[in-house]
This record gives sequence, structure tokens and C-alpha cells, in this order.
Amino acid sequence: MPGASGVNGEGSCEALCRTLVSQNGHQRETADISQSVLYTSLMGLLLVADNENEKVKLGSGRIGLRNIGNTCFLNAVVQCLSHTCGLRDYCLLKSHRQEKFSKEEAMLMEAFSELLSGLWGANEEDTVVNPRQFYNIFKEAVPYFSGYSQQDAQEFLRFLLDKLHTEINRRPYVRRAGKDPEQKYARIRLSEEAVAMWKTHLERDDSRIVDLFSGQLRSSLHCSVCSHYSNTFDVFCDLSLPLPKRSIAGVVTLKECLDLFSQEEKLDKENSPMCERCNRRTECTKRLSIQRFPQVIVIHLNRFTTSRWSISKSTVYVSFPLANLDLRPYGPVDCGPVLYDLYAICNHAGTVNMGHYTACCSDGNGWCFYNDSSVTPVSENQLQTNQAYVLFYQRSNSSAAIRK
Repeated sequence: MPGASGVNGEGSCEALCRTLVSQNGHQRETADISQSVLYTSLMGLLLVADNENEKVKLGSGRIGLRNIGNTCFLNAVVQCLSHTCGLRDYCLLKSHRQEKFSKEEAMLMEAFSELLSGLWGANEEDTVVNPRQFYNIFKEAVPYFSGYSQQDAQEFLRFLLDKLHTEINRRPYVRRAGKDPEQKYARIRLSEEAVAMWKTHLERDDSRIVDLFSGQLRSSLHCSVCSHYSNTFDVFCDLSLPLPKRSIAGVVTLKECLDLFSQEEKLDKENSPMCERCNRRTECTKRLSIQRFPQVIVIHLNRFTTSRWSISKSTVYVSFPLANLDLRPYGPVDCGPVLYDLYAICNHAGTVNMGHYTACCSDGNGWCFYNDSSVTPVSENQLQTNQAYVLFYQRSNSSAAIRK
């Protein structure tokens, strides 16, 4: 962490891994699922074995970002991501240069890495870093963010992670003529179906972004006519949680938001998918749960709701744990404790049309409040406010994904 701590190098082991992968033909576009899993496992083992070869000194990380015209949304998200240690270390070591297989030029990743180098530089000659170069490259990739209008931080986060992933994807891009044929898993266990779907996903999308942020959601449908259960699995990089409409004394808990997200929902015929057994649309119930937990779980408190005529913001106070957030109730049955610790918060103050984003981040020596160029220490009892918008949690009790 700050001061004398360092970041471990990955270059030599990844070069060896690429050589082994190439010799076994894993870079062919026809590589099967088992080869992708072998590559990922081999990469992890080599990174552990080679983690003492190189170290990069870190500064305190307590550096502000200049607001260059309604860019508080960018500054707050970048500060949160810069305190995501697995991503920060990867960027500072330019590890994508050794493992990148994507055909795209990693212009945004290079700019993002340079920005983080400015925030975590050991010299700390400057107290403020200008994100203009990074922002210009990002706007070229996502023109929607051009101009000086206010933007949504969570939307920016999604676009940024997606573009970074595309540039550093370890899997070669394979153009397909049409949709993939639908795969049936009727005769295998639910857990095996989930694992098979995840492996299929890794065949196309496998990057440091996926390593850290990607999880797997399970959507379970129960037909009210024939009682048939069907399941689908989708990849997610954040959970967008609804806020309860009613609360006691204007306060809700994060658990209540998670319960509302995962509660059973009734679907009428018009809004339900086709029942596989009835072969027609029927009334059914739907429930969401987490099948595979990511290393970093990003929780978006959906404070903005859209009606036919307007957008409104909820300022309800949401209480959330700073440590040992247990997501076990929202995962597979008997998965055991799934614990997370909070390390960053993106806050939104103000209204829909006139708002401001800030961040609170933990750097190992305490928490700091990041308000564009300004960086000030903050105590833990000042973190919980009705402005909390996006929460960043790091898995604490195990690195193994839940596959039950």
C-alpha cells in the first residue's frame, strides 16, 4: 500500500505463459473450452510463482483530479477504480502489454494506466493530476460523453470497464455469422450448466476486468401452469439495486435493497417468456440470485427513477456495512459465507439536473474524501450519508468463485 509498499511484477511469467499457450495452439480461433480454462489456470499459477521479480514503489495515492468541465463524474469513478488494488497494480505495471491478444490497439488502457501512474507516483511532486488526455481518448471511443453536459457516474463506469475489457481481451475476436445455437442443458445439474455457460463466456471474454469485476447471475422462472423450472445465466459487472419505497424514519439497509432485488416477482402472460414445457406464454414467477461471486462487487443504489414525464431522485439514507458484508443469502444453496469489505464509495449530491459527484476511498492508512482537486482525510463514521450512490466491495474471505 502507501509509502514503502510495492507492486509485484508480472512480465516474465506472462511471457512464459504466452509461449506455452502458443506451443499448444491455444491462440487458434477454434480453441475449445478446456484450453481456455487451462490458460487461465496456468496464468494464475505463474503469476504467483513469479511475484517477487519486480516491485514498483507507490506514493500515498492521495492526489486529486482536476475538473475540466463538469467531469466530477469521471473524477469520482477514477478515484474508486484507482483504489481497486488488483486493477491499479495491473495498470502501473503495464501488464496488458505482455498478455494482450486483442486485435484492438489499447489506447484507452494506456491512457488510463498513465492517469493512475500520476495518482500513485512515488515522487508526488504534483498534488493534482489533469485527466484531459484520458478523457479525450475516452470520448473518441464513446462519443456519447462528448460535450460539457452532466453525466451519470454509474453509466460512465460501465462504458469505461467495457472499453478497457475490449482492448485487453485475452481471447482473439471471432466474427460469427449469426447468433450462436441455443444450448440445452436439460440432462445435467444446475451447477454444471452454470459452469458450462461461464466457460463459454470465457472463450470470448477473458481479461483483467473479467477477473476482477465479472460475476454470474441466475434467473429462475417457475411456470404457474405446469410447475416447470427453467434457468438462465447472465454475466454482470455491477448489481443495480432498487430502493424500497417505504422506510422506517427515512432509513433503509443495504440488506433490504438486496432482498428487494432478489425477491420473487410475478410475471403475467404478456411479460413472461415462453414456457419450455407448455410451449406458450404463461403466468410465472421470476427470481434473481448470484451464481458466481466476483472478486470485486460493485453495488449501484438506483436512486434515479424515470416516470413518463420526469426523472426523480431518492435521497433515502441507505445503511451499509463497512466490513464483512455477507452475500451468502443471495447465492447458491449451502455456498457458505461470502464476505466483502468496503473500500470505495461514489457519492452524488444535489438534484437530477444540478448534482455533484465525489468519492471516499480507503488506502490502507485510512479513508480520504476526494472532491475533484481536493483530498482530505475522513473518519469511518462520516462515510454513511444519503448521498451514497455506488459502493465498491472487495472479496475478503476467499478467492474461489462459487460454483455450487
